[in-house]
Amino acid sequence: MLTPVAILVLVAFSGAIYWAGRRRAAGLAQGAGRPLNSRPNHHGAYAAVWTAAPAALVLLLTGVLGDRLGEALVEARLPEVVRSMDLAQQQVFRDDAIALARGESRSETTYPADVQSALEVAAREAQSLQARLHAFSLAAAAVLALAGAAWGLTRIRAAFRAREGVERWIKGLLLACSVTAVFTTVGIVASLVWESWRFFQAVPLHAFLFGLEWDPQSAMYADQVVSEGSFGAIPLFVGTFLIMLIAMLVAAPVGLFAAIYLSEYASARTRGIVKPLLEVLAGVPTVVYGFFAALTVGPLFRAGFNAIGAELVGGPFHDLGLYLGEVQNQMALVAGAVMGVMLIPFVSSLSDDIINAVPQSLRDGSLAMGATRSETVKKVVLPAALPGVMAAMLLAVSRAVGETMIVTMAAGLQANTTINPLETVTTVTVQIVTLLTGDQEFDSPRTLSAFGLGLTLFVVTLMLNVIALRIVQRYREQYD
Repeated sequence: MLTPVAILVLVAFSGAIYWAGRRRAAGLAQGAGRPLNSRPNHHGAYAAVWTAAPAALVLLLTGVLGDRLGEALVEARLPEVVRSMDLAQQQVFRDDAIALARGESRSETTYPADVQSALEVAAREAQSLQARLHAFSLAAAAVLALAGAAWGLTRIRAAFRAREGVERWIKGLLLACSVTAVFTTVGIVASLVWESWRFFQAVPLHAFLFGLEWDPQSAMYADQVVSEGSFGAIPLFVGTFLIMLIAMLVAAPVGLFAAIYLSEYASARTRGIVKPLLEVLAGVPTVVYGFFAALTVGPLFRAGFNAIGAELVGGPFHDLGLYLGEVQNQMALVAGAVMGVMLIPFVSSLSDDIINAVPQSLRDGSLAMGATRSETVKKVVLPAALPGVMAAMLLAVSRAVGETMIVTMAAGLQANTTINPLETVTTVTVQIVTLLTGDQEFDSPRTLSAFGLGLTLFVVTLMLNVIALRIVQRYREQYD
């Protein structure tokens, strides 16, 4: 709690410096009899930024790295009696020492007297280190805040370009955010590639990409030699493609036609009502869609197919009737249909924006030539907006490929290589969640296979996004 309180104090102090700098600049403007180079607000903001930024950086680094330093100290000073334990017991000892140092409750593990004494010593040392670190960070933050305030206030002059100084700080903040995003992406890709490389050392790439059986639970291990047939990802790829295809068959036409109606035919009042109602669907959590699929759509589809099957039994389609009579609630059709409903606002909103971006002069020219409104939409507006609409569809495909909750609740967990929409299937994302649920050891190919699936999914979605961007870039200038 020390760092948040210190940050609040720093914010209050920076606000006071802002007010003081603004007032000082306004006084200079009145006394000098000539306008300031920058507005008083800029001078106050310049002083406040120099007060807050360096001190806040120290406090944030302390909050992020303080606990890590305590853990490193416990790790470095493990006594010999603890080092003789196995790795699991050493980890429990470290966790208990850190918990005691933070004042939290430790595990119920009973230690021998010498280990208990070592635990208390390690906790006191970690607590002492963290206390010294916090004291140092507070002192350093206070010194930096006072020095920054003095620097910012003394720089206030009539000719000083305070606005440029504030803008440099803002540009630096924006650059830091951009660099953080880039490094985050690099870190994600690096972790995926590294763990996937470990997995592919045990399971060959061709066996993973082209294998027809997915059953990592039953994989046999013998000195890291794995039953390759248990890690064939073709059933997952087929299930993912099947559900995505069903979802797009629902979302693409409904979303596109809704966008055409809203942009070309609806009145302003109707558009103002219907468009927000459509976009409300985008805010519904996916778990709610999953419940809807499992409790409403699944039983509804099952009852319908069972009724059809009952009518077909005894006729020329007797076998088909028997099959439809045994259809269960969980099936690819249910998951794909509900996922398509979820994607409708995604497709309609993007397509609507793209269609509205088509120049009005193209519509006016078509109507002036005698074309009807429907002919104008079909032969002028849609061809002009087609690149953007296709990009929106590809982005919706990427969204469908990455969906997890609906598939888990409506399509099941069984890996089947089938294109029958009435069968239970599973997808790549569902298997990633299944493999990483609970306490896992990241040393077995079973767990590492999740990273192989994640890397494959990352590459596929990246390719779809790149294709969407290329389509937009390739055809956009034709209609500017």
